[in-house]
Amino acid sequence: MADALFVVLRKVALSLGEGALEKIGTEMVEAASILTDFEHSMKQIEGELSILRAFIGQVSAQKVGDKAFDAWLDQVRDVAHEVEDIIDEHAYLTAQAVDPSSFFKRKFHQIKNLAEWQRLPIQINQVEARIQRLAEMRNRYGISIGELVRSNKLQNTNQLSLSDSAYLTDNSEIVGNVDEIGRLTQWLLEERQDRTLMAIFGMGGLGKTTIASSVYKNQRIKRAFDCYAWVTVSQTYQVDELLREIINQLIDERASMASDFMTMSRMRLVEVIQSYLRDKKYLIVLDDVWDKNAWLFLNYAFVRSKCGSKVLITTRRKDVSSLAVDRYVIELKTLKYAESWELFCRKAFPASKDNICPEHLRSWAEKIVAKCQGLPLAIVTIGSILSYRELEEKEWAFFYNQLSWQLANNPELNWISNVLNLSMNDLPSYLRSCFLYCSLYPEDYKIKRKLISKLWIAEGLVEERGDGTTMEEVAECYLTELTQRSLLQVTERNACGRARTFLMHDLVREVTSIIAKKEKFGITYGDVGISQGSHEARRLCIQRGAQSLNSLAGSRLRSFILFDTEVPCSWIYDSLSRFRLLRVLCLRFANIEQVPGMVTELYNLRYLDFSHTKVKKIPASFGKLVKLQVLDLRFSNVEELPLEITMLTNLRHLHVGIIHDLQERSLNCLSATKLPGNICHLKNLQALYTVSANKGLVSQLGNLTLMTSLGILEVQQSYIAELWNSLKKMPNLSRLLVSTCDIKEVLNLKMLKPLPNLKLFWLAGKLEGGILPSIFSESDKLVQLKLDWSGLKKDPISSFSHMLNLVDLWLFGAYDGEQLTFCAGWFPKLKSLQLADMEHLNQIEIEDETMRSLHLLELSGLRNLKAVPEGIKYIRTLHQMFLTDMPNEFIERLQGNDNHIVQHIPNIHNFDSADSQAVNNFIFLPYLAKKYGPGATKYAPTK
Repeated sequence: MADALFVVLRKVALSLGEGALEKIGTEMVEAASILTDFEHSMKQIEGELSILRAFIGQVSAQKVGDKAFDAWLDQVRDVAHEVEDIIDEHAYLTAQAVDPSSFFKRKFHQIKNLAEWQRLPIQINQVEARIQRLAEMRNRYGISIGELVRSNKLQNTNQLSLSDSAYLTDNSEIVGNVDEIGRLTQWLLEERQDRTLMAIFGMGGLGKTTIASSVYKNQRIKRAFDCYAWVTVSQTYQVDELLREIINQLIDERASMASDFMTMSRMRLVEVIQSYLRDKKYLIVLDDVWDKNAWLFLNYAFVRSKCGSKVLITTRRKDVSSLAVDRYVIELKTLKYAESWELFCRKAFPASKDNICPEHLRSWAEKIVAKCQGLPLAIVTIGSILSYRELEEKEWAFFYNQLSWQLANNPELNWISNVLNLSMNDLPSYLRSCFLYCSLYPEDYKIKRKLISKLWIAEGLVEERGDGTTMEEVAECYLTELTQRSLLQVTERNACGRARTFLMHDLVREVTSIIAKKEKFGITYGDVGISQGSHEARRLCIQRGAQSLNSLAGSRLRSFILFDTEVPCSWIYDSLSRFRLLRVLCLRFANIEQVPGMVTELYNLRYLDFSHTKVKKIPASFGKLVKLQVLDLRFSNVEELPLEITMLTNLRHLHVGIIHDLQERSLNCLSATKLPGNICHLKNLQALYTVSANKGLVSQLGNLTLMTSLGILEVQQSYIAELWNSLKKMPNLSRLLVSTCDIKEVLNLKMLKPLPNLKLFWLAGKLEGGILPSIFSESDKLVQLKLDWSGLKKDPISSFSHMLNLVDLWLFGAYDGEQLTFCAGWFPKLKSLQLADMEHLNQIEIEDETMRSLHLLELSGLRNLKAVPEGIKYIRTLHQMFLTDMPNEFIERLQGNDNHIVQHIPNIHNFDSADSQAVNNFIFLPYLAKKYGPGATKYAPTK
C-alpha cells in the first residue's frame, strides 16, 4: 500500500512542476515512517476483521431473547462493517493509483484522493477506539458472552414448549399426511426381528412431531410393545440428561429415583438401559434430533436384540435421517392447497357451522393460506390468531398486508419465527451469510445454482480450500448442506441429476429477510412489508418501485441487484455514481443501451451482469476492472469485446452471445461475439460462451486448463486439429458447443480422439462423407447430445445406443435418410427426444421396451412424416408432446385414426412457428423460466 501511495505522490508532484517535486520529495522522506506504520495498521485491522467476523458468527445465535446483548452485538456488527469499509476503500484507492486511463483523469484522481488516503489512518484510530468502548460497555452493563447457561436454558425451554404442544395435539386436529401416518403405522406393526431405526424428515413446522405423536399414542401400537419412551433431544441436549429421562420413562420413576440414577456416570446409565431392554420389545421416539452425534451413545444403549424393537427419529436434517435404512425414511412435504384450506378454516372459524369461511373474507383468507404455502405450523398459528379477530374485511386485509411486520413484532406469531429461526441459528457462520443472501430474491423466485454460487464467490462468502477443489464446487456443497437442513428445497435437476434450481419457503424467506434487514446484511425494496430501504444495508435488491427509493447513500453497498425493469436509465446512471465499493452489480433486463460510465470506476467489482439489456458496446476502460470474476452479456447487443478484456486475469465466467432462434432449429440460431487479442492470460476462466473462432483463439484455448464449459462458433475445417489439441488440455471440460461458420463448411473429425469427460456435446455443421466420426464411440458419460445439420446418410440411432446415461437427444436436420429405429432396451434414461427438420424422414420405428423413461417428445418440421409412429403407444411415461410445423396429414391422423396411439399422453401441443403468440407462450417464456427461474418471466420485457 505504501508503494502505491508513493506512486500517487510522485505523479502528482511531477504534474505540478519542479518546486512541488522538491517539496513533496522532502515530505515523502518524512512520511516514510508514518506510511510504514500505516501499512502495519492495515494488516492489524485486517486481522481484527477476521476476529470480529468469527466472534459474530460464534455468538449471534447464543443469546436468544437477551435484548441488551442484541443491542451490543448490533454495535459490534457496525464496527465490523466500518473495518470492512476501510479495507475495501484501501483496495479501491490502491487500484485507482495505478489506473491506466488518460493522463489528465489520472492526475485529477491522484490530487482528489490525497485527502482520502489521509483519512484512512484517522478512521483506523476511530475504529480502534470504538472497539475499546464496546469492551468497556460490555463490562459496564454486565453483558456476558462466555456464560451461555441461562440463554441455553431459555432456548431449551422454548423448544420443549413447542415440542410439547405438538406432542399434545389431538389426532382429530390433524389434516393431511394420511399416507405418511398409514405407512408409519404399518412399519411399527411390522413383524421384523431386528431392531429397526426409522426417521421422519422435513423442514421446521411441517408437523413431524405431531405425526410421530399420533402413532406413538395409538393404543394398538403401544400394545405391540413391552415398553416405550418419548424424549425430545433438541439442539442443546445433554447426553446424561437424555439417558436419565429414558430410564425414568422405561422404569418406574420412584424406583429410578431410589436407585441413585442422578449420580451415575454416563457409561453406567448406558449399561442400565442395556440391561433393562435386553429381552424386551421396545419403542423409543427421539424427537427433534439435530446431529448424528446424539445417536452415538443412544445407539449403544438401545440393544439390538431380536425382539422386533423400533426407534423413531424426527429431524430437520437429511444427514440425520440417513441413519435410518432408506426404506424407513418419510420425507414430509407441505400440505396440498385443499388440505391447507381445510386446516385454516378449522382454526380460523371454529364457531361457524362446518367451519365455513364467510364469503366477504374469502379472498383475503385465500391469500393468507397461499402465503403459508402448506406449512401446518403457520396455518394453525395464523388461523388461531384470526379466530378471535372481528370478521371484517378491513381488519383481515390489514393483517395480510402487515404480515411481515407481524412476524417480526407480534408475540402471538413468535412460534412461527422461533421454529424457523432454530434452523437459522443452527447454521455455521459460513453457511449463515450464504443463506441470508438467498432471502434477497423475490418471493417464489427459483434460485439458480450457478448464479447464486457466482454471487456468493464474488461477495467473498465461499472459502478457498486449496486442495484442487474450485470455489464453485465448494459453493455447491453449501447448497447441498442447506437443502439437507431443509432450508432450501430442490425444484429442478439438470440432465446429470445435479440440482439446477432451489426454492425458499415464503415464510422462511420472510423470517430470514427480517434478520437480514436487522443485521444490515441486506434489504429487499418493493417487497411486501418493506416500506423504505436502509442506507446502512450492505446489499440492496430492488424488485419494484425503484424511483420512489430516495435515500440511496450507498457508501456501504456491496451488492446492487435490480429486478425493476421499468426504471429509466437516468435513474440507474445516477444511482450507480454513489456505489463505488460495489462487488456485485446485476442489471439483468434493465432498460439501458450503454454501459454507465461509473461502472469502470468500480475497482472492487467481482460480478457484472448486463444480460438481456440493449447494451451494444463494452468500453476499453473495462480493462481497469482487474478483480472481475463474472461478466454476463448474454442477450445483449454486444458483437465484439474490446482487446482490454484479456487483461482481466481473474475472470472465471465470460458469457456473451444471443440466441436468435429459441427453438434452435437453424444452424445460425446463435450469434458469436468476437474476442480479439491474446487470451492466454485468462487462466482462471472456467466458462466461455459463445465466441467466434479464429486461428489464434483456437490455439490459445489450450492455456485455459480450468475450462469446464466452452461454446465456440464459426469454426472452419482448418481450425479443427488445433482446436482439438487445445480441448484435450482441458481435463475438466464437460460442456462443449462447436458450430461451423455456414452450411457449406464441412468438418472432418474422423482422426480425432474422443473427449472422455464430456457430458453435454452440441455439434452443428455438415460432417465429412455424412458419416458419424469415432469421437462418439467412447462417449459413455454423455447425458445431452445435439446434432444439427450433420448430413448423416446412415441411421445414427444405433451408434448412440451404447450411451446408457443419455437423458436428452436432439437431432435437428442431422439425418438425410428416411427411417429412424429405436430398438428395445436402448436409452433407458432418456427423458427428452427432439427430432426436427429431417426432410426425407417418413418413418420412425419404436419398439416396445425402448426409452422407458421418456417424458417429452418434440417433432418439428418433419414434412414427410405423415403417420403417427405406432410405437409411441409403448412409451407410457410420456407426459408432453410438442408438434411444430408438422404436415396437415400427420395432424389429421393424430386427431383421427391414430389418436389411440397418443391417448395416454396428457399434454399435446400443436402450433406453427409463425404464430408469435404460441412461440412466446411455449418457447420464449418457458426458456426464460428454465434459464433464470419463473420469476424472470415477470421481469422480462414483452416480446
